Amino acid sequence: MNGDLRREEGDVFKGLIAGAIGGLVASWVMDRFQEVWIEIGQKMESSENGSSEQDKQNEEQESQNGEEQEPATVVTAEAISERVFNHELTEREKEYAGPAVHYAVGISSGAVYGAAAELVPQFTAGGGIPFGTAVWLFVDEMAVPALGLSKPVVEYPPSTHLYALVSHFVFGLTTEIVRRPVRRALD
Repeated sequence: MNGDLRREEGDVFKGLIAGAIGGLVASWVMDRFQEVWIEIGQKMESSENGSSEQDKQNEEQESQNGEEQEPATVVTAEAISERVFNHELTEREKEYAGPAVHYAVGISSGAVYGAAAELVPQFTAGGGIPFGTAVWLFVDEMAVPALGLSKPVVEYPPSTHLYALVSHFVFGLTTEIVRRPVRRALD
């Protein structure tokens, strides 16, 4: 029985490692997907509205003037830095801190997913998409607004929720696509 317990603990640990690697890669892929989504959206908008280069510069200027809320990852990084280290982040530090929070959340949620997959293999049904959906629902839609790291969900248009949900489909699917071969390689 002791041998079985050690094997199970090793499997969960291997699952955790494989899931963390999957979450890391998936966070990167999700970033690339979001860049493409935004670029396509901007091209569609400019062709529909006949936006000029001056319009684009005006929009960028408005963003820089702080009229738009910072991403939740940056707000989180600021809160941690100020509360834990008593340090206000500079604009340059925010450029790195926001992505660091994004990757930390991706790696840790991937690790939990990988460990859970070892305990309940059915958890991987749907190729990681239900996992990505759960991350979107519990993190983006519930925890982030509840912690005051973003506006309440009702203040965002449906298109923003769709963008986030589809991004998390990509995250979950990629996590599973990477987790499986990494897990096999760890045996």
